[in-house]
Amino acid sequence: MDPNDTYLRIEGVHKRFGAFSALEHIDLAIRRGEFVCFLGPSGCGKTTLLRIIAGLEVQTGGRLWQDGRDISLLPPPQRDYGIVFQSYALFPNLTIADNVAYGLVNRRQPRAQIKARVEELLKLVGLPGSGGKYPAQMSGGQQQRVALARALATSPGLLLLDEPLSALDAIVRVHLRNEIHALQRELGVTTIMVTHDQEEALSVADRLVVMNHGVIEQVGTPMEVYREPATPFVAGFVGKVNRLPAVAEGHRSFACGTMKLRCADGQGGDYRTGQDVMLYLRPEDRVMLNAGADHPDRCSGRVKRIEFLGGNCLAEVDAECLPGIPVQLQFSLNQMDEFNVREGHRLDFALRTDRLRVFPKNGA
Repeated sequence: MDPNDTYLRIEGVHKRFGAFSALEHIDLAIRRGEFVCFLGPSGCGKTTLLRIIAGLEVQTGGRLWQDGRDISLLPPPQRDYGIVFQSYALFPNLTIADNVAYGLVNRRQPRAQIKARVEELLKLVGLPGSGGKYPAQMSGGQQQRVALARALATSPGLLLLDEPLSALDAIVRVHLRNEIHALQRELGVTTIMVTHDQEEALSVADRLVVMNHGVIEQVGTPMEVYREPATPFVAGFVGKVNRLPAVAEGHRSFACGTMKLRCADGQGGDYRTGQDVMLYLRPEDRVMLNAGADHPDRCSGRVKRIEFLGGNCLAEVDAECLPGIPVQLQFSLNQMDEFNVREGHRLDFALRTDRLRVFPKNGA
């Protein structure tokens, strides 16, 4: 990353609450205009890191720079950001217009200028003409739009989103995340969103910061994180995955069940012969075969269970080549018909060994 393009830089940040370490030596650089998602399970430290960036928590150690300015110890009012919380955090006794105008009033801007800016923002978030209403008269999705307008009112250089969609129902959540993504692109504001929802993060982020137990496990584009997970945690947390115990045989080859699987160049790692490893493979990384077709990684098995996921299905297969290791294979609804995927039916398939990721068994 070009240092001149870095808008927010975090160096060596750690945070302890008594004996508990919430963050361990966080180093991160975020580009100007980038949309970054902090992704991880509850308690991984992602919200703590966001609150440190906002000045709502003080780090135990480390430094932060925003647009070249050291903000490490600045109080929140002296930092340049807008923030949206999960709970909306609107003032119930103020109108929508007054909620949006709150930060502008505190900056003592002229009344006519504030009124014009509020109208502009409400139109921007899809709520024109709503300024006279109160929060209680609006749905959750509408309230979160108001919170977003309020966060953008002062034209901050940084937008912080703390689980902004998790209190909304599924349809509203998807619709609003797409709107936030489009709005961020239009405004070009550097944005950090905290979420535990991997689908949400994959759909909007330029880069993901995957966190676990107070450390960063991987930073990369959604495609990089999904296709090339750096750790067993990332492979298991982002998307669905099959874990296949195996034994290294050298030269990127692994004994797995009754099969010998050979990884693509650069993917097999430096594992000594006889070392126990775990192979990770996505459910969609399979090739369907015709009966009797010849393939070096051929497998056959019966469908034990089918999980319906809307446009896709996961079939759990008892494969003869992998005794005692149920394998999940993913199919679209059309493929379910094409390959006659039904409970109790037999499937012939091969694993996409070029997509295998390998990690030491004790790290999995």
